[in-house]
Amino acid sequence: MNIMTYKGYAANIEYSDDDECFIGHIAGIKDRVGFHGESVAELKEAFHEATEDYLSTCATVGKEPQKPYSGRLMLHIPPELHATIAMAAR
Repeated sequence: MNIMTYKGYAANIEYSDDDECFIGHIAGIKDRVGFHGESVAELKEAFHEATEDYLSTCATVGKEPQKPYSGRLMLHIPPELHATIAMAAR
């Protein structure tokens, strides 16, 4: 599975052999927003359109759009593991 991003929203992307196209869904929100395209360029354009449509629809119906993932993950781990991860990241 691959990921594409736009305006802070991420999308899960898969290829469908049955449909012979790429299929994507915006990840991390409860609303189901899907899109598809036969090429990467079409898929990217469809993702942008789907995101804009989602934001526009939320505004039209007076609903606050769900926020995409922030990229921050707070958790507690043992100091030794933290040090190991920090060294591996360098």
